[in-house]
Amino acid sequence: MTAPAEPERHRRSGRGAARRPQRKRGPVETTIGVIGELLITAGILVGLFLGWQVWWNNLVLSGQQTSAAQEQSKKWIDEATTTPRPTPTDSTKPVEVDPPVMAQPADYEPFAVLYIPRLGPDWKRTIRQTVDVAKVLNSYTAGVGHYPDTQMPGEVGNFAVAGHDSGWGNTFIDLSKLRVGDRIYVQTKDGWYTYVFRNFEYVQPTQVQVIAAVPRHPDVQPIDRLMTITTCNPPFHAGERLIAYNVFQGFSPTQDVPDEIRAAVTGG
Repeated sequence: MTAPAEPERHRRSGRGAARRPQRKRGPVETTIGVIGELLITAGILVGLFLGWQVWWNNLVLSGQQTSAAQEQSKKWIDEATTTPRPTPTDSTKPVEVDPPVMAQPADYEPFAVLYIPRLGPDWKRTIRQTVDVAKVLNSYTAGVGHYPDTQMPGEVGNFAVAGHDSGWGNTFIDLSKLRVGDRIYVQTKDGWYTYVFRNFEYVQPTQVQVIAAVPRHPDVQPIDRLMTITTCNPPFHAGERLIAYNVFQGFSPTQDVPDEIRAAVTGG
């Protein structure tokens, strides 16, 4: 009697037949495979390390910049308690008297502290003279630099400053959150200069006329007191510049801390 044929499904699956022996990898293939796996692992570890370093560096530097600004602010307030009080102006009304204007400071000198409540309840940065990247913008005691060829706080013309949007403390990473009417406070040894945010502009890095005494019109004689903040845009890139224009609202002496930032100034 003839044995029945093996079912078709068994023949297709290879059942009943000897398995083909697997070809062993040679030493070169084995070495290449091991190196490839090591490179992949190293790449992942380096990526994680760089991400952690950038995040941690920004966190630490931001804290140091905030502390340095706090110390500078307190120093001026303490010194002001022993000096005569200048005549204040009501920051809710048009300026009636010219605010005090300090002379241009020496390069890298800290001469002001910037408060922008919209960027956070405790946000503050020291302003140093020049926009030198290494000594000012990347500094753990500053973060914001003043363009030397522009006016000083409260002066007729354009008080222009710059800071990083991302990296080195993420100084102005949230600048685009400003809303029309937001107040910006600049503290110097003389007192508090209040500016009000007006509008944004996006420009190419080569369009430096935005920091002219009359922005974009360098040949026009200024009559207004302006403040211009510049930073890179978008975050983590430098393809263009984000410009925030602000108009002067008023001045008050050092002892009269603006109510909106009193907690940030006193730490209470």
